[in-house]
Parts: sequence; structure tokens; C-alpha cells
Amino acid sequence: MNSKIITYAAVIVAIVAILSSAFIYTSMQSQLNDLKNQNTPTPNPTSTPTASPVATASPTKNITLVDDEGYLTTLTSVPQRVVSLAPSNTQIMFAIGAGSKVVGVTDYDNYPYNFSAWIAAGNMTSIGGFSTPNMEAIATVHPDLILATPINDPDVVTMRSLGYNVLVINPNDVRGDLQDIALVGRAVGADNAAATLVSNLNVQINAITSKIAAANFTSKPLVYYEIWWNPEMSAGGTSWVNDIISKAGGVNIFANDTDQWPTISPESVVQMNPDVILLPTGMGSGTFYGSLSDVASRPGWSSINAIKNNRIIVIDGDLFAESGPRVADQIAAVAQVLYPSLFNSTS
Repeated sequence: MNSKIITYAAVIVAIVAILSSAFIYTSMQSQLNDLKNQNTPTPNPTSTPTASPVATASPTKNITLVDDEGYLTTLTSVPQRVVSLAPSNTQIMFAIGAGSKVVGVTDYDNYPYNFSAWIAAGNMTSIGGFSTPNMEAIATVHPDLILATPINDPDVVTMRSLGYNVLVINPNDVRGDLQDIALVGRAVGADNAAATLVSNLNVQINAITSKIAAANFTSKPLVYYEIWWNPEMSAGGTSWVNDIISKAGGVNIFANDTDQWPTISPESVVQMNPDVILLPTGMGSGTFYGSLSDVASRPGWSSINAIKNNRIIVIDGDLFAESGPRVADQIAAVAQVLYPSLFNSTS
């Protein structure tokens, strides 16, 4: 078995054992990126990363920001050196044209670029693992803003005690995702770019939801989204994936579960009887669920509608690895799976 898969499985089991379910997504989903074959463009590692210019002038007055954990952070100037502790946060920075301000990323960041080349060339600093950031590495880049997630909470306390400005980003739905884009934009002086991005994403999302509503389907397909197998994990009602499924015209079978990423039983999937099963691609050289035949042959699963009707659908695991500025693409991808005739999809 691929050593990366063994390592990843061990990490997942450890996370389940020691972390609350509210934090599972941020650790697990971001570590998916380390195990995928990424085909995104790789910049010239000998040149300094660049991005569209953003406002860099100091604000005329202090800016007070409230993050997703309700913590108030006051900035006395526009940050110029930003450390991102999650791939989703990195994606936001580049999507709003502020990528040139990012000086540190995790080893799991691979979109919109393969940052390992930049790190190797000395144009970007690795701050280590997603759930285990290297404090010494962070100190060397002298950040004036750190973008974190709840998985970093213990380190966030330390970072703030050392005087760092830290914003914790943790959207639970699409609305929260868009609000976080605006929040980061305001924090780094890219308000207008962030507002434009949010507006464009809303236009794309509304086009999808309006098209589904106009079709006036008599029922919505039940959807099972598999996060991990053994232990079995899915998307709960407080996860952004749940909202992706909903806006794509589906019903998440675990929408009533209050955990973001609950551990579930195979029997419960049989009982819920989903019409569609969504499985992510790419886990290094393999997948955590084996093959589609392996999924179909799980004990008792032959009675599930999705399996009887050959509706086990493989989706782009890299696209769905985290929340962020690709939210409209995520909704579109699920909508194409659920309503192929409506969206001219061959899925």
C-alpha cells in the first residue's frame, strides 16, 4: 500500500480520536491535497510570485474585524505579509488579487499553484503541517496577519500571546464562505476585489439555483457524500458541503446530523437509501474506498437505489477538498451530477 495512504489513514484515525467533530473537516479535507496529483499551472520557481496589485495604503483609522469564532482583531495598518494556515485561505488570497502578500503556506497548499516549487526556490516559506504549524518558521517571515482555522485553535492562543494578528476562518455554509472572502478582502486592503468576486460568485450560484427551481422537479435526489471509509464519515448539516448539495438541488441524507463531519455507520446509509453516492477522486495512487465495485459490494448496499441504478458518481476530489472561492464550481459540479439532462452533463 502506498506509504502516503498509510500515513493519511493514521492521521485520520488520530484526528477522530482526539478532536471534536467540528474540527474534522479542516484537517482532513486539507490533507487530501497532499495526496492528490495536481495538474494546476506551476510558475517559474526562480521568479518571485506575483498577483494583481491591491490597495496597500494604511487605513485612516483602525480596522476592527470579527472572525468566525467571534474574536475581535484590530489592525492599525493594511497587512503586507500574510501567513496562511490552510489551503482554503490561500485560495482566497490569490482569488482576490492579494497573493503577492502571502509569505507562508502549509505543505498541503497546491492551488492555484503548486507552491512546492516556490518553496524550493526560496520564494515562499513552508510553515509545516496543517494541524502542526511550525512556530519558528512563522516567526522567520514576520507576518502582520495570520489566517487560521479552528484546527489551529491551540496555536492561535499562542500566536496571539506573541502579538500576532490572527483571523480564524471557518465557514459552515455557502453564505459563510462568501462572507469570509469579504472578511479577508477587508483585512488585506482588497475590499473592492473581494466584493467583485463575491458578486460574480453570487451570479453564478443564482443562475444554477434558478435553473433548478424553474425546472420544477417533483422531488429532489437523496445524496450521500463520503468523506472517509473505515471509520465511515460524511458531511453533516452544519458543513459547507451540506449547503453545496442543497444549492445543487439535492438532499444530503445526513443533513439532520448536527456535527460538521459525523462518523456514521454503513447500516445508516442503507437505511437512508440515497439516490446518488458521491465519491472524491485522488488519494495519491489510490482511493480510500477502493474501487466502485468495492463500494457496490459492501454488505447490504446492493439494496441502495444509487447502486441499483448505477448512480455512484466520482467527483473531483481536488475541487471539493476545501471551501473557498471555487464554491460556484462545486455547486455546478454537483448539479451536473444530479440533473445531467438539465445541465447537459454526461455524468
